[in-house]
Amino acid sequence: MPTETFEFQVEARQLLQLMIHSVYSNKEVFLRELVSNASDALDKLRLEKLRDDSLDADVSDLHIEIDIDKEARTLTVRDNGIGMSYDEVGQLIGTIANSGTATFLKELKEAQDEAGAEGLIGQFGVGFYSGFMAADEMTLVTRRAGESQGTRWTSRGESTYTLETVADAPQGTSVTLHLKPADPDNQLHDYTSPWKIREIVKRYSDFITWPIRMVPEPADGDSTPEPETLNSMKALWARSRDEVSDDEYHELYKHISHDWREPLETIRLQAEGTFEYQSLLFIPSHAPHDLFTRDFKRGVQLYVKRVFIMDDCEALLPPYLRFVKGVVDAADLSLNVSREILQQDRHIRMMQRRLTKKVLSTVKDFMTKDADRYATFWREFGTVLKEGLLTDTENRDAILAVASFATTHADDEPTTLAQYVERMKDGQDDIYYITGESRQSIENSPHMEAFRAKGIEVLLLTDGVDEVWVDAVGEYEGKQLRSIAKGEIDLDGKGDEKAGEEREKQAEEYAGLLGWMRERLEEDIKEVRLSARLTVSPACVVSDAHDLTPALENMYRAMGQEVPRTKRILELNPGHPLVKGLHQAYEASEDRTELAESAELLHTLAVLAEGGQPKDPARFVKLVADRLERTL
Repeated sequence: MPTETFEFQVEARQLLQLMIHSVYSNKEVFLRELVSNASDALDKLRLEKLRDDSLDADVSDLHIEIDIDKEARTLTVRDNGIGMSYDEVGQLIGTIANSGTATFLKELKEAQDEAGAEGLIGQFGVGFYSGFMAADEMTLVTRRAGESQGTRWTSRGESTYTLETVADAPQGTSVTLHLKPADPDNQLHDYTSPWKIREIVKRYSDFITWPIRMVPEPADGDSTPEPETLNSMKALWARSRDEVSDDEYHELYKHISHDWREPLETIRLQAEGTFEYQSLLFIPSHAPHDLFTRDFKRGVQLYVKRVFIMDDCEALLPPYLRFVKGVVDAADLSLNVSREILQQDRHIRMMQRRLTKKVLSTVKDFMTKDADRYATFWREFGTVLKEGLLTDTENRDAILAVASFATTHADDEPTTLAQYVERMKDGQDDIYYITGESRQSIENSPHMEAFRAKGIEVLLLTDGVDEVWVDAVGEYEGKQLRSIAKGEIDLDGKGDEKAGEEREKQAEEYAGLLGWMRERLEEDIKEVRLSARLTVSPACVVSDAHDLTPALENMYRAMGQEVPRTKRILELNPGHPLVKGLHQAYEASEDRTELAESAELLHTLAVLAEGGQPKDPARFVKLVADRLERTL
């Protein structure tokens, strides 16, 4: 059959330009696409041979070969797979080069605009034409296994392409790219460079099932050198556990995480059925230094049929598991036409849901079976895991089950909420906690005095996220999570009538002082009242039950959010000598100028006691200095 020349229609030329200049953000992926097509062809031949043993095809050494000719500036990707017939070349590559191109172009544009191109993925022509990003001209020579006649297709990707039959084509397909000049400024590298080919294959196609061989150019006077196999073909996640050593798993972890230390745990997961995928996840043994920075790269590597798609696939794990590294290899996924962007569909959500539950169940196993590894995990990643209590309501109970917290029950042993509930005193209805910058500072807080005196356990929460998640969660097993620095606290019990009568009597006795102090300090506080939580300190400041804490206000302001300043409540200890003296002075004197300064000092001391700052440090220093001077 003579050579036939076909002319691209206007739509086809537009489509080619779109494929070459717009679809792919990274030009070097053309080699990934051609290798992927070659791998598919080998898979199809193996399957066809299993179905039809009489098929005249050589399957003794199925492989992919990459051939470089520096002098001619060509790159050839060759396979000995199923190949294509003359008609199939027109149909498969013709997906993009036939009279129906206008429809395909419309679909492709819609796929880019609406991220709905899953139907386009896997069509031979889509990836094949990416070669024009690197080539001025492409030539395809192919022969279908079992046939005697081959086909040659040639085009410069502009206005025409040619088709002709050839008699001496080997089984399989070879694609030769006549390369454009290298242009590093335009991300167009020298693809006749062996090291560059090695780099691309290692990055995108290392785990392809079939060997990918490159034939180096012979040195002067040397015979043809032995082919070099570029890929490892070691998809560890696809092999059974007893076939892979721990060292091999650890080497893979170090390769994908760039961490020189061994992982804390390796997690294997394989899903079968209507949607198949395999995953190999790693929990690091140390938190990376940039875990809480905005630029931290999160997500696991995504492969589809062992072909690398993207490095940091954020869609597969929630942000609070961003420390997890690993690989997910799906049999099929909804990708866009360039296979560079993951679409949001039920398969993605299903994988994220299952991977998340698997990681959390692994942490649960640490807690119940390996205390040392759990302690390491929680020390390194507990803070970030607690972010999930805010964002992942579906797994909130599972996160709470593996969370542990410092507590007044022990100096160095954290406790779970379940353990706290088991130790609660008779008649105790709430789980008490206090937040702050450090354990030392909150253990010395005036808010702790009554709880310490009565032996009531308090959770000591010192992570920034603790200020937020306790309000979001609210309760645990019907027990309210309650801050000891907010609202009114009554530890005497609802049935203690004697204590109640005593408080009422004191409130009546101190009513004048409390009202006067509220007027004097109205710029800073909303209320002055007697305290049931103080046993040693003269005063403390507390937030109203539903108000933001100062730490939370500062957190929001640091994020650029404007929040109004919240006035707090000043509580006085009626049993403290200073408060008693203040009350006596109030009752005995009509000139309360100095008494007003004393009230101001008492309030500022209460702010300092909880780790706050004086509103006017210079004035505070002056008042203290004046008082000291009078005592000398």
